[in-house]
Order: sequence, then structure tokens, then C-alpha cells
Amino acid sequence: MFSLDSLAFLMFVAVLLGVWYHTAPAHRWRVMLGANAVFCLSMDVRAFFAVLAASLVVWYAAPRTAPGRPNRRFWLGLGLVAALAPLLVLKYSGMLVPGLRDLYKPFGLAYYSLQLTGYLLDVRSGQIPAERKFARLFCYATFFLSMTQGPFNRYDDLMPQLDGAPARYDFQRAVYGAQRCAWGYFKKLAIADRAAVVVNAAFADPASFNRGQLIFATILYSFQLYADFSGYTDIVLGVGEMLGLRLPENFRQPFLATSVKELWARWHMSLSRWFRDYVYIPLGGNRRGAARRDANLMVTFLISGLWHGANWTFLVWGGLHGLAQTVENHLPAPLRRRDKGIGRVLGICVTFAVFVLTFTIFRADSLAAAAAYFGGILHNPGHAVLSRYWELGLTSRLEVVELLGGIAMLVGVDLLHEKGWHLRTKLAASPRAVRWMVYEFSIFAFLLMARFLSSGGFLYARF
Repeated sequence: MFSLDSLAFLMFVAVLLGVWYHTAPAHRWRVMLGANAVFCLSMDVRAFFAVLAASLVVWYAAPRTAPGRPNRRFWLGLGLVAALAPLLVLKYSGMLVPGLRDLYKPFGLAYYSLQLTGYLLDVRSGQIPAERKFARLFCYATFFLSMTQGPFNRYDDLMPQLDGAPARYDFQRAVYGAQRCAWGYFKKLAIADRAAVVVNAAFADPASFNRGQLIFATILYSFQLYADFSGYTDIVLGVGEMLGLRLPENFRQPFLATSVKELWARWHMSLSRWFRDYVYIPLGGNRRGAARRDANLMVTFLISGLWHGANWTFLVWGGLHGLAQTVENHLPAPLRRRDKGIGRVLGICVTFAVFVLTFTIFRADSLAAAAAYFGGILHNPGHAVLSRYWELGLTSRLEVVELLGGIAMLVGVDLLHEKGWHLRTKLAASPRAVRWMVYEFSIFAFLLMARFLSSGGFLYARF
């Protein structure tokens, strides 16, 4: 299996790059189709054929849903069933038949299902023409860089790029891509996997920890999730840069958001856009008054919660984010102005607190487990956090320092990017001696801080 944090994946990408730049641009999509097939078959053979069958039905149904065609509703319904049935049957019936849940875990059913659904709805609305070649639609559905964790691609954005990718290898573009990949691996191995040790221990048995440790662990989970998920996205977008592809950004300094509404314009941005375009706006968006707008927000976020998993924790998590935005919509104008100064700082703090609170529920195995965790914060004695670090699963003070140092670097880079100070651009403009000093320091920091024997896997792959 070509997990993105494996040596096999790096070898796979190296081979793909060699073939990619020795193939005429007009045929690159066929190279990508072959790469997608190899990647997907390495993950799960049964799931590969599930995607194949779903893509075939959607391909056949899509042109028959276009404006002016007879029986449009029937073909739309058939296409939606084909796109969504594997997700609904395997993911949600797993609540009743646990064995079924194991069938979808290795594969990104939740991602290809929504991408095929978006394609079908775009054809139905007349925004794009139906694809005549099945192989091209299948290439889109199985695009390996987005298969397990996104970002979500629009058909009319991705496929033209595969046809018109740059003909020649560009060394500077490859360096940029490699730098972004390296930053993603640092987030994953130096921050997310080390934070996972603390988070897993605390959530497994909250009664065994004091309130300070529990608060520390749930804050760490927010950084773990961010480092893990955005690290995956950096790797994917970095590989895309090497191939000459511009894939959608998925994160934009989310912990600097001043409201929950702004948070969702910065966090998992491609998913937010998908739900906006295919759920919120079709429901009426904000065009039918404040009450209808609030109801549409709630419905959209409840569906988003269910998309993440068949568990009450996800439904409650989605409902709380929808509720937070409806409350923000009714705040007095002075309280909604958080552009600068103390108002901005308070907005960031409150929004981050909402994130930590709601994602504690998201992380818990059940609502009862979430209640037990919050109960531990309220009732467990003590406030020590770092003085007995071994109880949190870390083996030395150095591990604690490395973890906090990695988080500080993550926050620092986000602050620089928020100010428009992009490190890769600045580094490219620096003298060669400065560049190599930065490279050597980065390699040293990575080797020192990374956990190479980690728990493995990316968090959002299970959704």
C-alpha cells in the first residue's frame, strides 16, 4: 500500500515523474490513469472495482441528465445512487454490521463519492459538458493525489490541467514542490505523530489524568489534527507542483480565524466549497431571509457531520458548528467587527476555544466518552502538565520540548504567511549560501524531531 508517509510512495512518485516528463502532454492523462490504477489497486482491490462500477454508471447517466434530455430525474437518481451508495451502504450500515465498516477504511469512499456527485450535478446544470470517454472520467474519480483525503477537485479544473500540463521539466518548480513536501512530512512526523502519543493516552483513559493534562491533550489534538491533515495536503500539493498541476489549497492559517464562519473559509476549504455549492446554495443559501439562511446552515453542517462518520459525535460536532455560525449571524455589528487590535485577538482566542471544544467531541469514540473527558477536566484534581511528562506517554523532557518547538514553528510559519511573507519565495531569492544553510538546518531539525517509528497513517483517511 502506497501510504504517503512510506518510502514506497516516494519511489512511486519518482517513477511517475520520469514517465510524466517523457510523455507528450496530450497523453499525460493516460499516464495519470495508469498511476491512479496502480495506487488504488495497492490499497484495496475490491474498492478499486467499486469505484470502477460507480464511475461507469455515472458516466452513462450524466449526459442523460443534461438540460433538455427526457427522463432527466430518473438518470440523475441512478447516477446519485451509483456515486453515493457505496458510501452510504458500507460506511453507515457498518453501525449495524461492523464487518462492513472494514471494507471502506482503506479507500477514500467519502472523497470519490462526492467528486462523482459534483461532476454529475455540474453536467445536469449545464455548467460542463458530459465527458464522452469513460477512461477520462475514471481518471478523475481515481486521481491518486486526492483519493484518500482530498482536496476535492472540480472536473473542469483538474482534467484540462492533465491535458495541458507543462511539457518540460522545470527544476525550480520541482524544488518548490519538494520544499512543500518536506514541510508536510515535518508536520506529520515531528508534530502530529508525537502529539498523537499524548492525545491517544488521554482520550483512552481520561480518569487517569489530572485536569491540566487533559486540557493540554485536547489542545494538542487540535494541533495534531491540523499538522496531520495540512501536512498531507502539503505533500499532495507539492507532488502536484512537481507535475505542473495546481491543486486546490485546503488550509489558510485556520487558527488565525476570528469567527467560526471565517474558520470554515480557512479549514478544509475544498470540502467547505463543495457543501456550499452542492448543499447550501441549492437549499436556498441566504436568499430567502435570515430564518431560512440559519436553517440552511444547520442542515448543511449536520450533513457535513454525517459525512465524517456514522456516529452521534460527528452529528453533534456538525450541529455545534452550524449553531455557532447562526449565533454569529445575529450578533450586533460592533461584535462582528474583528479586523484589528484587541477585537481581532479576542476573536482568534474565542474561535480557537470553539474549535478545541467541538473537536474534543469529534475525537471521542462516543458522546459518553466525550462527557467523561469533559467531566475529567471539571472534576479531576491537579494542574501539573509537564512535570510528570511520562504519564502522558512521552519518555523524556526532550520529547516535550521537541513537540512544543514543532508547534511553535508551525504557528510561526502561519503568522508569517498571514502577513504575506512566504518562505519559499524569500528563500528562492536568497543567495546560494543562505539557501544551503537553511536546507542543512532543516534537515538537522527534521532528523532530530521526527518520529520515524510512528503509529502510521493519516487521520482524515478514515473519513
